Amino acid sequence: MNKAELIDAIAAGSGLTKADSRRALDAFIEATENALKKGDRVALVGFGSFAVSKREARKGRNPQTGKEINIPAKNVVKFKAGTDLNRKVN
Repeated sequence: MNKAELIDAIAAGSGLTKADSRRALDAFIEATENALKKGDRVALVGFGSFAVSKREARKGRNPQTGKEINIPAKNVVKFKAGTDLNRKVN
């Protein structure tokens, strides 16, 4: 499902127009991004949670040349599915 299909599904399920559904989805995405930038966790009970985790710097290998390279530290976003979502998927 891509963003346009998700907007269509939100519109169909909520009775909102597609334009309102797009604005609502964009607002959710922006609020989630802003919270994660601040280091906050976004938890949606039953669905799952988004959190930022720090990945330490490490050494790796260039797969084409085999030469060792340094991979810098960075923050990564992680999603952990909630219990209800896991039950529905399985």
